Amino acid sequence: MNEGAQLRRVGFSLGSNLGDRLAALESACDHLADVFGALRLSQVYETAPVGCPPGSPAYLNACVEVETDMPAPDILQLCMDIEKALGRTRSGVYGEARTCDIDLLYCGAETYDTAELTLPHPRAHGRAFVLRPLCDIDPALKLPRQEKTVAELLAALPPSEDGVKPFPI
Repeated sequence: MNEGAQLRRVGFSLGSNLGDRLAALESACDHLADVFGALRLSQVYETAPVGCPPGSPAYLNACVEVETDMPAPDILQLCMDIEKALGRTRSGVYGEARTCDIDLLYCGAETYDTAELTLPHPRAHGRAFVLRPLCDIDPALKLPRQEKTVAELLAALPPSEDGVKPFPI
């Protein structure tokens, strides 16, 4: 434990729409468990791509929560290292297909607004593919800078935004 640091709940959104999507999510969870130990896991969902190039394949998405005192910038670097280990490449095309995407959603009540890191994730509160799995973990969770719970945020989304379906495992 980092001296003087407090344990806090840290949430991640996992996604994959390239290759063996389920295996990629499982591998990402294995990597996270190696670092953080116990994970709180959501169900896996299949979702339509959002903000991706036309013809992009469907995603598998899930959320994971851990407890840690690791600094948020270090967690972000860890996410990028895991993505790279799982075959993610970055061409610079926004929303491109990827073997693994790990977004850092929140680190307790911390907020960041830097070029490298924005916390909470700036679009998490408006994305059904993030909110629905977060509801599996804790529907009463309030993301920093939000007045509503994740369940309330999800319920407030237009029905057209909820193309999130449970994926049978």
